[in-house]
Amino acid sequence: MIGLLVGGTASGVGKTTVTLAILACLRRRGFVVQPFKGGPDFLDTTHHSRIAGRTARNLDTWMLSEQANREVLESASFDADAVVVEGMMGLFDGKDGVTETGSSAEIARLLGLPVVLVVDCAKSARSVAAVVLGFESFDAGLPLCGIILNRVAGPSHYRLLEAALESRCRTPILGWLPREPRIAIAERHLGLHAATEGNSPDDEVRVNEEIDTLANLAEKYFKVDAILALDIAVPRANKVAESTLARGSQRLRIGVARDRAFSFYYQDNLDLLRDQGAEIVPFSPSADRELPAALDALYFGGGYPELYARELSENTPMLDQVRAFVRSGGHVYAECGGLLYLSQQLSTSDGRVYPLAGIVPLAMEMTSKLVDFGYVTITFTKDCLLGPRGTSVRGHSFHYSRICSSSDAATSYQVEFSLSGKQQQEGFTCGPVLASYVHLHFRANPAVAQHFAATLREARRVAAVTA
Repeated sequence: MIGLLVGGTASGVGKTTVTLAILACLRRRGFVVQPFKGGPDFLDTTHHSRIAGRTARNLDTWMLSEQANREVLESASFDADAVVVEGMMGLFDGKDGVTETGSSAEIARLLGLPVVLVVDCAKSARSVAAVVLGFESFDAGLPLCGIILNRVAGPSHYRLLEAALESRCRTPILGWLPREPRIAIAERHLGLHAATEGNSPDDEVRVNEEIDTLANLAEKYFKVDAILALDIAVPRANKVAESTLARGSQRLRIGVARDRAFSFYYQDNLDLLRDQGAEIVPFSPSADRELPAALDALYFGGGYPELYARELSENTPMLDQVRAFVRSGGHVYAECGGLLYLSQQLSTSDGRVYPLAGIVPLAMEMTSKLVDFGYVTITFTKDCLLGPRGTSVRGHSFHYSRICSSSDAATSYQVEFSLSGKQQQEGFTCGPVLASYVHLHFRANPAVAQHFAATLREARRVAAVTA
């Protein structure tokens, strides 16, 4: 199977652009290509999915065990011809400054992925060779398989870079890219814009145009045959459609908020819930007037509710439906943007205040900088929707908002940040509602998905007995 990891010398060097160009090129050539993103990123995966035509998955050696990473890779690529992984940050950047723990390099080593290094060559010439030489020697056990030079000024600049690299470095050049405004991806405070934003009826046409543009660049500037020669050994296990636990059980219905305001979900979270017999039923909190029928639970992921606060706040029929669902005993799980939606109100950066669901007794406001950023370990301090007291699961925190006022809100989480060691009480619990800033990866502890489903089945059983 074709396989590679696209790493970089740092964040912002063009890993996403190079990854998308490779995905588009492989797809045009008729390969079924499965994209992955290293680390906890939700945004790059939307672009990967759009170009590859398959849902991208996250690999993460800090949140997930070695076995869990292998399971994610194998299950997602069982019917694919190629695997393309985009790394995160710089190739060796991870949990600390001493080891490769949590880095793209660790993912490549664990899964046997050839590494293609992206180097930003803007305003550089021979010095690029010094950078590559450093990456070659930094970890001799992780040989680089190729280099792609980005933001090259033109053919003469490329020839200069080529001469410098070939005179001092052993890693072959697999191509280069010029500055190309047509493939620039806009940025905002959480990173790149999500590819799911601004969809229209002619979206398929625009996707095909993007694929053509990216594939044309790859065909023109990359040594595609050399990229096709990079391979990875992935066991060809049969895909299991439904877990043994779920067979014979009555199917659950979980309403999942999916629109421009809510799009941050680990696909594996949803798949693990499906494995437990859940049907994932999408709905739009900003556009729909009613919840889907016969739901057992609601799941609000992260996203950009602050950008669509007016639409969310003015959609009072949906807010009323969510409140009524909770009053009737319906379970709700919410992460980050979902926590904002369930709060009393949200103050946006322009000074406006928008009333929201008012289910969690917190008032929220947007901030100009990151708040409580990083990987976290969660330990449940009491029994909750996702598991019994003492259960641990890993996740990450990444948000530009904070709690500006609160009433007495019960909590179910003890949160420990991996870098700072900071600890705090979180996981706001209001009856059948569990809401948090933390994005949990259920595959870090699959028991949480099992407990989620078991809780919903027990609630259904009790409701049937008392009806």
